[in-house]
Amino acid sequence: MDRLTELRREMNSRGIFAYIVPTDDFHGSEYVGAHFLLREYLSGFTGSAGTLVVTDDEAALWTDGRYFIQAQRELHSGISLMKSGVRGVPKIEEFLLEKMPENSVLGFDGRVVTASFAKKLGNVLSAKKITLHTCDDLAGMVVRDRPPLSKEPVFALPESVCGRSRRDKIADIRRKLSEKNADHLVVSALDEIAWTLGLRGGDVEYNPVFLAFMIVERQGVKIFAERSVFSEKIISELKSDGVEIFPYDEIYSALASLSGRVWIDTNSVSFSLRNSLPDTCAVISERSPIVLMKSVKNESETAAEKRAHLKDGLAVTRFMMWLESAVGREKITEISASEKLEEFRKAGEGYLGQSFAPIMAFGEHGAVVHYSADASTNAELAPRGFLLSDTGGHYLDGTTDITRTFVLGELSDEEKRAYTLVLAGHLELLHAEFPAGVRGSTLDYAAREPLWKAHLDFDHGTGHGVGFLLNVHEGPQRISRNAVNDEPLRAGMITSDEPGLYLEGKFGVRHESLLLCEKSDSSEFGEFLRFSPLTLVPFDPRGLEISLLQPRQIRYFNEYQQLVFEKLSPHLTSEETVWLREKTRPVKLRETE
Repeated sequence: MDRLTELRREMNSRGIFAYIVPTDDFHGSEYVGAHFLLREYLSGFTGSAGTLVVTDDEAALWTDGRYFIQAQRELHSGISLMKSGVRGVPKIEEFLLEKMPENSVLGFDGRVVTASFAKKLGNVLSAKKITLHTCDDLAGMVVRDRPPLSKEPVFALPESVCGRSRRDKIADIRRKLSEKNADHLVVSALDEIAWTLGLRGGDVEYNPVFLAFMIVERQGVKIFAERSVFSEKIISELKSDGVEIFPYDEIYSALASLSGRVWIDTNSVSFSLRNSLPDTCAVISERSPIVLMKSVKNESETAAEKRAHLKDGLAVTRFMMWLESAVGREKITEISASEKLEEFRKAGEGYLGQSFAPIMAFGEHGAVVHYSADASTNAELAPRGFLLSDTGGHYLDGTTDITRTFVLGELSDEEKRAYTLVLAGHLELLHAEFPAGVRGSTLDYAAREPLWKAHLDFDHGTGHGVGFLLNVHEGPQRISRNAVNDEPLRAGMITSDEPGLYLEGKFGVRHESLLLCEKSDSSEFGEFLRFSPLTLVPFDPRGLEISLLQPRQIRYFNEYQQLVFEKLSPHLTSEETVWLREKTRPVKLRETE
């Protein structure tokens, strides 16, 4: 609250009525480095998604359904929680329009607010002739112990893993420039830059990217980054491919010198970057062509991802086996369980680290969708109920993301019902077949239908795209009832399948696997697509209430369990194989069958 008081003092000295502190960095990233965690430092809320709005006498934070419970627990007193998407809760621009007087001033750091959001604010607030003040980083001024910008080393991926060369990718981007009759493509999104250049870094925790901007032109490529993070070998290879390196901060002056037709993606390009372009430029405001290119994995990438998921499946399955034998016999906490799983993952060849902060939630903590244990909440596991484990890893072969709700002991009827209904939805989505061109909003019903029939639901998306040794969340596809205008599913895309059910104060259940979209068959009605599972970790049949499953769902369950056994057993010890064979034996609708 001292920081908020100081922030208000800075606002008042500049005549600013309201100030916005988003979660973003200079690149429109979902997850950001420590330097950019100003919203967390000011509000106390540690989730990855949220926007803080501060006025002279109020403060409010907007976040989505993944974080409602967490935000209620973490927010400093005096800050109101605004539950985005809930009926009756105003959007940020609606709140500001109501609260701000005519001719007042709204402030934010234009470098960390996307051009699209700033445009929305400007359009709505123009009704009251509200001015946007975007040149001061007031939040940064009041956080005096702010960490510096990260400068971690960059490394190159072998072309044998990427499947395509840097030159080929740049050539594809230039073809898209020609189609749009554009002279320059300005790229701000870190994962797009890393994918294009075949490079990875460590400037954002859990996301192997590096801080940089990029301009692709008809005859060259410019990147703006800290030169010291590149080895001389990488600098030489970039130069041979027509890529020049300039200082990170020179991006603004470089944009000011552009002419002709400039393509920008306002969902990742900041307000300050957009405003650096001269008025003489013709601006094309459309989604970057790289977004779709990197989401459709090529044969080398999908083959590598399968290798990564085999290693990850072995690690998580061994953790599951260890957990079953150790709970109740030795002291295990949520944090020590996460550390144990990390030990198993580290045994996998080419393991680089976790792909996001691990969620290891025992009992009622499982109802907090993105729970993170700390010293004050670190629960000791007991031989009862559930342990919801949502974790992932980065390997040189790719990125994984898996949730399993582990059975630790005796379950109530309510717990078994929840486990089974969520799993039924997971299996229905896994086995969906659909025409090319279908979006995630159509497929979302498959995962929710068993829950909806029981008048239950979950308040988050059903599936997100996953990058190739990149961000664990990526677009342009997703599976959600809100994905009406999102990119249709395409063969080669990797998407999560993660329905859940959360009962506050009791428990949470989520089952998540990553699915590869593949071509199925063609008919007079066109091409059809389907999914195949990449994730290879069994479900625990002790959580099932078989009577709640349809016969086809039992078949789906048995097929998946058998697949896991076939893929993992050649790499297991004899003791592990016996355990897995028992865990994956077929279940039946009735014991007499």
